[in-house]
Amino acid sequence: MKKYIYGIDVGGTTVKIGLFNLTGELLKKWEIHTKTENKGEAILSDIYNSIKNNDIKLNEVLGYGFAIPCQVVDGIILNGVNIDWEGYELKKIFSKLVNNNNIYIENDANVAALGETWRGAGSAFENSAMITVGTGVGGGIVVGSKVVEGVHGSGGEIGHIRVIHENGLRCNCGNTGCLETVSSAPAIKTAFNSLLHSGKYDSILKDTKNISVKMIFAAAKEGDLLCLEVIDKTAYYLGYACQILSVITNPNVIIIGGGVSNAGPFFIDKIRKNFMEISFETVKDTLIVQATLGNDAGIYGAAALVIND
Repeated sequence: MKKYIYGIDVGGTTVKIGLFNLTGELLKKWEIHTKTENKGEAILSDIYNSIKNNDIKLNEVLGYGFAIPCQVVDGIILNGVNIDWEGYELKKIFSKLVNNNNIYIENDANVAALGETWRGAGSAFENSAMITVGTGVGGGIVVGSKVVEGVHGSGGEIGHIRVIHENGLRCNCGNTGCLETVSSAPAIKTAFNSLLHSGKYDSILKDTKNISVKMIFAAAKEGDLLCLEVIDKTAYYLGYACQILSVITNPNVIIIGGGVSNAGPFFIDKIRKNFMEISFETVKDTLIVQATLGNDAGIYGAAALVIND
């Protein structure tokens, strides 16, 4: 009798593993080190050995969902950044290890969006979009409780919406003016330093070394004009991206996740305000909320891949 599901979130540093029952309750979670050497050839065997030692009989497992840092289309891995798994036959290899063909694979950002929609901030709905704001800007789109991959696995690559059309900063993708260049954590720090050096504003942080995004938000909350300018501009571009999402997929809710979202209502309210000022009338009731699952969104979403099949 099938009783369990595993949700597995493969990251460049650690692999997060969650054991769920069939109703989606997280029973146990743990992490193992990600061995990226030799194109990550040891990762699946390490996951298998960790699961095998978990006192759960493999014949009681309905299936395994994987969130991986790669573009994925129909279970086929196209490319990856942190793990060189392009063309890697993950499903074939892992199904042999666990003697189970119910193996599901999806891009990690898409899976996080699915997790938040299934058991997190969007759990009341089947249609959502998520923007994750951290070292980069990523995201995912969920329609009818299913992830939108797109033809080339680029569905939900929200960080590469072009928001600056002239004289934009160069993005890691090779283009200029992407949302990631103005709204990520590094972009916030770059904007702070640029504005400080311009001499237009004074700041309580002007003599502080090793400025962090958390410091910039804290100063903005205290009324620091320079930091407020930086955060307001960041929120404007995220609100602009939300407006685009609202008329493309018309989700019930847009979820803001990632480390920067920890600024909470102070930041979310600014994004919502900018969205409301430019949004199409019929989508103004789109909710914009903070993610709630944190680092567990990936394992929840990976489990949902199995349950929603």
